[in-house]
This record gives sequence, C-alpha cells and structure tokens, in this order.
Amino acid sequence: MAIEANQIVSIEYEVRDGDKVVDSNVGGAPLVFMYGKGQIIKGLEDGIANMAIGEKADVLVKPADAYGEYNPDATQEVPADQFAGIDLEPGMTLYGQGEDGGTVQVTVKEIGAENVLIDFNHPLAGKDLMFTVTVNNVREATAEEAMTGIPAENKPSEGESCGTGCGCH
Repeated sequence: MAIEANQIVSIEYEVRDGDKVVDSNVGGAPLVFMYGKGQIIKGLEDGIANMAIGEKADVLVKPADAYGEYNPDATQEVPADQFAGIDLEPGMTLYGQGEDGGTVQVTVKEIGAENVLIDFNHPLAGKDLMFTVTVNNVREATAEEAMTGIPAENKPSEGESCGTGCGCH
C-alpha cells in the first residue's frame, strides 16, 4: 500500500556517497516526518512511496532530487582577516549569517595568504546518493499534526525548548 500525503512516516536510513557513509541514524532515533510536505529530500521521499512497514530497500537519489547540481559559481573569496581566531583547514564547514538574517553553511575550499575561498554549495551537491532505508512505521496524522505539519515525535518534551528561540515549551 502506497504511503499517502500527510501521513506520519518513521524511517531508519544510511546514506552513502560512493563507498563513504555520509549520514546514518541506524541504531539511533528514527527520522520521523510528514510525507508530502518536503521535509526530507524529494528523491528519498519519492523512493519510499510504495514501501510498506518493515520493508528495506536501496534508493538511489540523483543530485537534482537531493541537494542540487554543483554550482562552480557559488564560491567567494573573502579576506583572511575576517577569520581571525579560527584555525582554518580546507574542507572545514563554517556557519555564518546570510543577508536575509538566516544561517548560511559554507565550506572552506582554499586558504591563501590574503584570501580564503569559501563554497556556498551544499557539501553533497552534485553527488549521487545511495540510501539504504527501512520503513519503521506509517500512521495517520492527528488533527494537530495535520494542522502544524509537525509529527508529535518531533515536538519537545514538556518544559523543553524546541531550540528555535520562539519561546515555545
């Protein structure tokens, strides 16, 4: 039976870029999301659409349905003195504030005497990703989950902040 939009899905996964495991929740907490809301990458969501509870499969996700193609123009040279006090290394991930006030993730590509080349592409952009995924559970959303789009499993416990700074408890 196909997974339907607005159902709550729980999965266990491992994702590889070639032979390298780049992310996994195997043995940890499952990934819980509302299907059809774009809460996980499109290629993985499409790949599990016809899976049943308990089923395990390999799902190949192409860049267009994951983190996009690599954009060679999405780099910028920044004066090295803007990184004072940071022990920079090529490949290192840094977080900063974008023009819109949101968090921006960049990767250090090259370190020169006067400038640092940073890359705004997602680290997995342009990569074919192989997910080994198991569907742990599929259930109907509660009225509150349907309204908010947030599975109950992803809400903070009583007295715990969600970490967004919104003041919710």
